[in-house]
Amino acid sequence: MIIRRPSAPAATLAVLSVAQFLIALDYSIIYIALPSIAADLYLAPSLAPWVVSAYAVLFAGFLVVGGRLTDRIGAKRLFVAAIVAFGAASAVGGAAQDGAVLLAARGAQGLGAALLKPAVLALIGTTFPASPARGRALAVWGSVGASGLAAGAILGGLLTSASWRLTFVINVPLTLLCALGAALFVRPARETSPAARTPVLASLLGTGTVLTLVLALTLGPGEGWSATSTLVCLGLALLFLAAFLRGEATSRTVLVEPVLRRIASLRIGAAATALYMASVGSEFYLLTLLLQSLKGYTPLDAGLAFLPLAVMVTAGSAAAGRAVRRTGPATVLVAGFALAAAGLLWISLALAGDSYAVDLLPGLLLSGFGHGAIYTSMFIIGTHDVPAAQQGTAGALLTTSQYLSGAVTVAVLTLALGPSPDDARFRIAFWLTTGAAAAGGALVAARRHRVGANPPYRAVASRKRQSAGPRRQGRVNEGRPSNC
Repeated sequence: MIIRRPSAPAATLAVLSVAQFLIALDYSIIYIALPSIAADLYLAPSLAPWVVSAYAVLFAGFLVVGGRLTDRIGAKRLFVAAIVAFGAASAVGGAAQDGAVLLAARGAQGLGAALLKPAVLALIGTTFPASPARGRALAVWGSVGASGLAAGAILGGLLTSASWRLTFVINVPLTLLCALGAALFVRPARETSPAARTPVLASLLGTGTVLTLVLALTLGPGEGWSATSTLVCLGLALLFLAAFLRGEATSRTVLVEPVLRRIASLRIGAAATALYMASVGSEFYLLTLLLQSLKGYTPLDAGLAFLPLAVMVTAGSAAAGRAVRRTGPATVLVAGFALAAAGLLWISLALAGDSYAVDLLPGLLLSGFGHGAIYTSMFIIGTHDVPAAQQGTAGALLTTSQYLSGAVTVAVLTLALGPSPDDARFRIAFWLTTGAAAAGGALVAARRHRVGANPPYRAVASRKRQSAGPRRQGRVNEGRPSNC
């Protein structure tokens, strides 16, 4: 019996998709486990959200460093090193006996993910040249990522019912699988930039800005907005921000290269990823608290309640992959934000009801489908016009925007909910996420002429393939930017 080895692009995409699933899973799986972690390790209510934020801030703060390292030393090398580091941090988190160790492990996970994510995006960019093939690869990758965010909530409920530590331990075999798959199937990227400098100082200043801002938002409600600790954090945030902006204007080693600042699709994609995270990207956090803290669901019941949402996220992402090829990514992204806003608004108006099927389920279905559509199309837009050699850095910028927004949004939502959230507090929090989704749709609709609003050149490419013959079929439009 002959076992055929999978083609290099297909096998590479499979490995990268598992890595993306792992990154997304690890961010959302922690939500349902959060109450159990806080109770077991005696974390104060103001400190518990840092189990989420420690990951998000370190992840976002060093993504561009990861992107530059990807472009400098090679995506495959960084991928293997980062996935191993991520697995080691997960093992430490699973064994943690106090809050300090756990938060340090979460930060280390975020740092590992910051190196891993741009390596994944760079390998997609170099394995699939600018063409409809890249759009299809990103659609698959986006579908897996969106599924990982939703599946994390379900697995979080199932695993937390046994032990919250399993939400960390589950990462270890997945990281080993990715490392092995990369060694066997992933080819090194051909384009690297050995002369590129790594903006470590800029990343430290940017991370410090967000870290101190989130810390100030955490301390403000409890210590008081005029307390010394709160004012010191706000002052440091302003100081770090000023130093960061000055460095970007005058330094040779900047975080965002001038050539990337001029790419309209990247700017709009970064704004879309930020508003995505401020809307449906933070829905998991709110729903977890709503179901467990307000409605008294067990972790398992809460996980099962997320099942329809998970199914619709996957369905929305798959549908978006097909729709992008017919209508263009901007149209899909606007529609996704509109559905997300409708679903979040429904939940905000019906959350006081006692019936899950009548009050919550319709909103979960709408927001879940919109979530999947947004997640797939926003990365297609963001990487649309970026050269292959800078795919790693561009992908890092998109995800930096996403997770910095996530860290700040969690702090703002925690502030809106207060120490003892009730129906009115949750309604305000859901209104905030609804507003973010509406803003995302309005932004992309206003700029759609600059981000591939027209359908892709599917018909043109098809005619060229027919005239080019079978030998050149895979090289049609290679190196040109596509509309998907």
